[in-house]
Amino acid sequence: MAIKKQFLKSKPVCKVTFTVAAEEAKNVELVGSFNEWNAEATPLKKLKNGTFKGTVELEANNSYEFRYIIDGTYVNDEQADSYAWNDYAGAENAVLNV
Repeated sequence: MAIKKQFLKSKPVCKVTFTVAAEEAKNVELVGSFNEWNAEATPLKKLKNGTFKGTVELEANNSYEFRYIIDGTYVNDEQADSYAWNDYAGAENAVLNV
């Protein structure tokens, strides 16, 4: 898994590209505080090499909790900036600082 951040000079926005190596997976969605944890809002696109990839624009100078849903299973990104406990989920969420 990989996270790439690209800050825009023209506005206070960061383009964040998420890449997930999941060759056997059928679906990978990105859910988080930036899309109200809606799995349908941010599906990642499967590439020919078997990885899934997607880019979202996030407001800079903020922190966002997120997770991937890989074929129905919630997974954290090991390259997250940090992790935060979530009582509702009963698990840790990955945290992204932009």
